[in-house]
Amino acid sequence: MDVLKNAVPLVLGLLTLSAESFSQTRDSIPGAAKDSVNISKRVVAYAADKFAITRPFNIEFTHVAPYNFSSERGGKSLPDSKVNSFSQAKVSANINFIKRKNWLLGATVGYRYTAAEAGLVSSVGGTVKTVDGDFHYLFSSVNFTFFSTLFNKRTIYTSSILVDGSEKYLERVKGMATGTMILKANQRTKMTAGILISIDPSAQSPIIPTFSYEHKFNNGLIADVVLPRSVYLRKPVFTNGRVSLGAEMDRTSFYLYNIDGTSQKYEYRQLDINSGLTYEHLIAKYFVFTAKTGMRIIPSGRIFRKEDSFGSPVFKTTPDPTFYFNVGVSFNPFSLIGKKK
Repeated sequence: MDVLKNAVPLVLGLLTLSAESFSQTRDSIPGAAKDSVNISKRVVAYAADKFAITRPFNIEFTHVAPYNFSSERGGKSLPDSKVNSFSQAKVSANINFIKRKNWLLGATVGYRYTAAEAGLVSSVGGTVKTVDGDFHYLFSSVNFTFFSTLFNKRTIYTSSILVDGSEKYLERVKGMATGTMILKANQRTKMTAGILISIDPSAQSPIIPTFSYEHKFNNGLIADVVLPRSVYLRKPVFTNGRVSLGAEMDRTSFYLYNIDGTSQKYEYRQLDINSGLTYEHLIAKYFVFTAKTGMRIIPSGRIFRKEDSFGSPVFKTTPDPTFYFNVGVSFNPFSLIGKKK
């Protein structure tokens, strides 16, 4: 799921289309000239409200409880070992610096710090060797978004140039393109479908279908589905709060150097499925405090050569599920939490 880290244009596109429908009562929105798309504050507000990565500025910290993992190298199983500590800090910002009626141009920058310590059990003698490290991962993108119509439906297209690396080197330059069509949009239900194309040799799935669905029930609950990213059931609470139950996917990634005594560069990458409770609270109008807790499931972690793909690892781990806790603060002048939509 390599696109999760760099899906800002897709996210903004999906939510822009949905937000446009707030004042509409029809089930679909045709592409008439009088309904031409405008990038208003309300549109940006809705997108910013739903995805922390699209907020103007976001900072968060994550701590994961110790967990065991099995591993294999070259197809050979190794003794089970343990991660004793695992913590992360992340900072990201998103800015749209040119806005026009039918297009916008923006940029995203971010940094993730990972600190980990593991006790590796030797296959000879069963001795435990403690290894630790601090890893720095930086990413950025320039995003172009264009609004149009297709089959008389509102459609949004995005293209992005993505770069990532470490504190030492710029490692990869990638590309991404998306197309998203709004299928239904009224006061209670919004639905879109589309496709994402990733131009990245390390990606396992260069083409991924996308789908979003939001429905507001009479009891105040909101079903919020954005595939392949997240599935949530949300409920506004108190005056400025919102609680959510569900799961979302993220990715941990960083580059490795000199691990085998050569100049070969490697990347470690794992898919994180975080499930449980999320609470968000609006503070002083423009700041959103977020707390998440629950179980983290990691289907697989892999080390692979930089020129290879995630599907061709030299070392593979299968961690046990573990408890995680995340806190963050976002500066969000367009937040809709605690406000009538």
